[in-house]
Amino acid sequence: MCVFVFDGAQRLALCPAGRGVSLYIPQPSINATVREDILLSVEYSCVGVPTIEWKYTTNWGEQKIVEWKPGTQANVSQSHRDRVCTFDNGSIQLFSVGLSDSGYYSIKVTEHLGSSQFGTIILHVSEILYEDLHFVAVFLAFLATVAAVLISLMWVCNKCAYKFQRKRRHKLKESKSEEIELQDVEC
Repeated sequence: MCVFVFDGAQRLALCPAGRGVSLYIPQPSINATVREDILLSVEYSCVGVPTIEWKYTTNWGEQKIVEWKPGTQANVSQSHRDRVCTFDNGSIQLFSVGLSDSGYYSIKVTEHLGSSQFGTIILHVSEILYEDLHFVAVFLAFLATVAAVLISLMWVCNKCAYKFQRKRRHKLKESKSEEIELQDVEC
């Protein structure tokens, strides 16, 4: 009989030596982006050489991905041929995932005496929306252009204000000198 231990989001089945299968899933939930290679990582322990089977489940049903015994040739489904790599520890790697790869990936490890262990990894694949990035880049360029125009406008206004003040000072000096001349004439 196996004892289940829950460590946060990780599940571990501990079985007494020589009996049953134990399965450990270090990352039960994976977020990925389109065209990324991802590793569905697991570790198992059991007596003898087990049979490892991975299935993919979505709202549209369940599909077998791969089945193999460590050290032998893997039987990969036609839908995942050239997209899956198997490892002797029970892990698989999916190459160039797409949006349709989002779903539940179930592993079943069965030893030759018939005991088995199940585990599930949830994969969420999202798309990088380059249109959004393009919009942000165009918006930032627009803001930079507006800032440059405003700075130029402020510079022109400052120059005009400076010239206006110079003319005003010059006229003020002229008017003061005329007043002084007028005062001199009146005396």
